[in-house]
Amino acid sequence: MARRETCILTNMCMICDGDKVLVQDRQNPDWPGITFPGGHVEEKESFVSSVIREVKEETGLDIDAVRLCGVKQWSHKRGEYRYIVFLYKTDCFSGKLRDSEEGKVFWIPLDQMGNYPLVDGFDQMLPVFLQEELTENYHWYEQGEWRCENR
Repeated sequence: MARRETCILTNMCMICDGDKVLVQDRQNPDWPGITFPGGHVEEKESFVSSVIREVKEETGLDIDAVRLCGVKQWSHKRGEYRYIVFLYKTDCFSGKLRDSEEGKVFWIPLDQMGNYPLVDGFDQMLPVFLQEELTENYHWYEQGEWRCENR
């Protein structure tokens, strides 16, 4: 069995302000809808540095004291690569909120998240951000369909 595989490394951050969370209305036709800001880890960039950079690029905010709360992962249907999303959260931020080419950003009450058109799979990932006992959102392709489990 191979000990190495091709991976795509990304991140996402839930930024809290009291009972509100910052969301992004993604404009990408491949994955449209409401989600938390984040993006790809650049070559030789630390995971924490990447989430801080991505949040700044997509929202204009500077974040601090980010805490890793879990991961989301899946492998391509044909096993060509593994896609890993490091899930962070914080309530420490400063700066002026602004939209980016990724989409509009705005605050919503966390308990109203389900009233918005979420990106595909976000509802399955959200419990990892919210429940301390969960650390992984794992997807796999089996018998012609995607399956999901939180652990």
